[in-house]
Amino acid sequence: MSGSTRKKKGAKGPQDTFESIKDLLTTTKAQLSDDANISIRPSLIQNLHRVAALAETFSEQRPKSGKEWDELADTLDQEGVSLWNISGLVRKFPEDDGRALVAALRLAAFRLVEAGLEVDPGVETLLNVLQIASKTGSALSDIGKNEMASSVLSSAAKFEEMLRVISDPDGSHRQPKACATIVYFSSRMEAAWKEGNYTVAEFMSRKILDEQQLTHLPAHDRLSLAAKLHAIGKSMLKDGTTAPRNNACDAVVWLQRAFTLLDQLDDTTTPVVSQLKIPILRTLARAYFLSESYDRAETTLQELIPTIDSSTDHDGHEYQELRWLRLAVLKRRKATDGVILDAFKSIIDHMVFSDITVTDILQDLRTLAQRHTLVTAVNQQLLRRAFESTAEFVHRILLSLIIHCSKDEDQDRAIETIDAAFTSVLEAEFRLDCVPATACISLLWQYGDRHYSAKRWLPATKWFLSGTHRLLKEVCPTSSSKCYRKAALCHIEQKEYAKASAVIRCCPTNEAATHYVLFLSAVHQGLEDEASKALHGMVEAPDFDRKMLLLATQLSHELEMKSVLLNTLEALLRTLKASQSGETAVEAMVLLRCIIRLALKLLLEPTANKGKLIDNVVNHFHTARILVNSACEQKSMALIIKDVSWLWRTAYNCAVQGCSEWEGHQGQICDLFDVARDLLEAWCQGDPVDLDSDLYTHLIYASFSGVSGRVFAAREQMSTEGVMDAGRMREISAEINRCITKVSEILESDRITDESDALRTQYILYSLRIFGVEMRVQLKDWEEVLKIVGTVVKSGPLAVGTYEAIADILWVANDCPVNVLYAALEAILHASLDNSALSVEKFSRWLRALCTILLARNAPADRIKAIGYVEQAASVMEEYSEGDEAYPMDERFWLLATAYNTGLECLEASLLDEAKRWFETSTVICKFVSGGVERAEKISETYTRLLARYTQELGPSS
Repeated sequence: MSGSTRKKKGAKGPQDTFESIKDLLTTTKAQLSDDANISIRPSLIQNLHRVAALAETFSEQRPKSGKEWDELADTLDQEGVSLWNISGLVRKFPEDDGRALVAALRLAAFRLVEAGLEVDPGVETLLNVLQIASKTGSALSDIGKNEMASSVLSSAAKFEEMLRVISDPDGSHRQPKACATIVYFSSRMEAAWKEGNYTVAEFMSRKILDEQQLTHLPAHDRLSLAAKLHAIGKSMLKDGTTAPRNNACDAVVWLQRAFTLLDQLDDTTTPVVSQLKIPILRTLARAYFLSESYDRAETTLQELIPTIDSSTDHDGHEYQELRWLRLAVLKRRKATDGVILDAFKSIIDHMVFSDITVTDILQDLRTLAQRHTLVTAVNQQLLRRAFESTAEFVHRILLSLIIHCSKDEDQDRAIETIDAAFTSVLEAEFRLDCVPATACISLLWQYGDRHYSAKRWLPATKWFLSGTHRLLKEVCPTSSSKCYRKAALCHIEQKEYAKASAVIRCCPTNEAATHYVLFLSAVHQGLEDEASKALHGMVEAPDFDRKMLLLATQLSHELEMKSVLLNTLEALLRTLKASQSGETAVEAMVLLRCIIRLALKLLLEPTANKGKLIDNVVNHFHTARILVNSACEQKSMALIIKDVSWLWRTAYNCAVQGCSEWEGHQGQICDLFDVARDLLEAWCQGDPVDLDSDLYTHLIYASFSGVSGRVFAAREQMSTEGVMDAGRMREISAEINRCITKVSEILESDRITDESDALRTQYILYSLRIFGVEMRVQLKDWEEVLKIVGTVVKSGPLAVGTYEAIADILWVANDCPVNVLYAALEAILHASLDNSALSVEKFSRWLRALCTILLARNAPADRIKAIGYVEQAASVMEEYSEGDEAYPMDERFWLLATAYNTGLECLEASLLDEAKRWFETSTVICKFVSGGVERAEKISETYTRLLARYTQELGPSS
């Protein structure tokens, strides 16, 4: 739409405009009366803007003259003054602070007053309207209505020009004019700054500082103007659009102007001046600092020091900012440690402890990390002040100090600093809580461990020992023990074993880790007894961890300390927990194999404690047997079948070797044979496919060897002590019976295919029966003896040795009942004769015993048996009359005498038939003795004579 068109449509006269204004003011005033209703403020502001626009239009419609106009203008002027007064009464609400409404009221008021101005206003009027315009422009600028503010201030520029050129011959309005003008310049300056028109703002600021005008400016106006200049300077420092240094340089100019305004005032007459000077100088010092004018910044701060010292509010926020700024300047100027320390002390001594203030100090110290002495001193000062505050800050400062000391190249100085800090806490009777104390120890441990990993043993030792300070030890004794142990490890690495022992003695003795360190010290010194003792203590400790034993095992193996390694493996075995799974059995078997193999190696050493090691080996084989039995029950033999194979073979070979080398350890050797037998049986049951007959042969040998060893031991005990426990003999007898049963089963199952092995197995059975008889004789179990004899005599010709042995046993047994001896001898004799496998000497001796027993009974049947045995003897004599196997001569004479005497006794008893047999037999025996012919003739003569005499005595009737 073109301008002419707009003009035609809006072409109204002043009266019409006036009426529109009046109508709007009526509505607006009604709304203003409802001040509590903030919901109508948007429409109210809109109406006020329309009033301002109409008032501006009215001003444009001003005629050159006219009374009617003057009346309308006066009315609008009054309305404007009314609205201006109302602007100071606007209420503020949380939802609306009222600034927009105030600005709208002032805009409308200014435009109405402007519309009501006469053509040639006076000085007073110009002063008033200029101030109204300036304040209206500032109000609009504050709420961001920059275009409206610029329009108002453009109008104000006209009034300022009119005021500047108006005549004032007596100078009575000089001061009001200066005040109004400076207020205008200030408003223009603020508005231009907020619009971003820095050139205009700079220009206006220079006009403000015109000395001719400033001299007439009241103090309170100067203060207000200085505050505005200060605000602009501060905002420039915060501007991020350009480089900070450039902003700071520009801000310095504004801040210097602000300070210049205040510096011309008397602080004593106007106390507010000194209150405003401090923030301006503080900002100015910061601007100098950012612009890298450090000398000027320090000079500015020095000017503030007297003010700070004279103030009662030493720890006020603004003063702390100045102290911080002073510290920053000193750091940039690279002042000495003493000067910077004083600056820190000033801050610390006047600060209120809080998370923020303490954090500020600690973070600032990080920038001085290379100046260790300074940072340490500041931390100590901060710690002393923290004792007056809460415990939280003491904890933080201690942690910060430890972290700082960890970066110090002089480790001795660092440790001394930490120790001094801990001591100061103790002396202040300040008690650390467990959590922060643990945090301190963790840091000390971390830094010590860092040196430890780098193999810097001495610094590591010091860091670890610093964690044992009494301050920490009283709160966290467990953590202190860890530090002691780690320090001891450092000494061990340096081969300072005495020092390590001294340090580790500071730890409680009920901790597994402590015993582990003792173990390390002992093994590195080669002290096997001490190492074993420490190992035992470690396992017995309540906090024992099995991983320690694994490490001890590895170390013992590396150092080739077989005895210690053996103890370690045994301890490791004991820690295995019973489990239904096969994993435990597998691990246990591996350990057992290692232990047994190692123990057997130790047995070969000349200085070995043979008795202890043998017991050790046997015990572990027993453990293996238990585990194998358990695996059989759980049907998990497949997992350990190879281990079982190794174990039974090792047990068997070890027992065989022990027979020749382990003198005095018969019991352990027997146990090993038994273990080999049981393991071999388990192995055969677990892997029954394609079993070699040799396995069963070894099973028989192992069984027999175990039983034989116990029998031999029993014999030895009987020979040395003359007596043996009956219970033990019954156990041996039971073992013999079990062995006989087992061997017999194997033989009957045809599992032994080799004939020589089968033959040896038969002989083993015979030997077992001999052992059985021997034990039963000792137990006086004669019925069982006879049962065994009955079994033996049915065993065939191979059992001849068995016959002889059993007969010998019974023969020498003084308390053997006659009937038992007789029955046994008779059975044996018959078996020998049936198998033609008995020596003539044995035959003669047993036959003599049988005949003696039979004749002693003297029953007819017994005599008949006796004569039969004697006749059998005569037959044997005939066959074995000469040579090495000849019938013994003494037995021949005994038989001859017995037959002759028994014949005489039978004659006397009138047993002629028996007598005849006896005499005839004696005559036959005479053939095999020296002088036999003569003896035979004499016997025949005697028998004939006696027989004739007995015939005569009996007479014809007999």
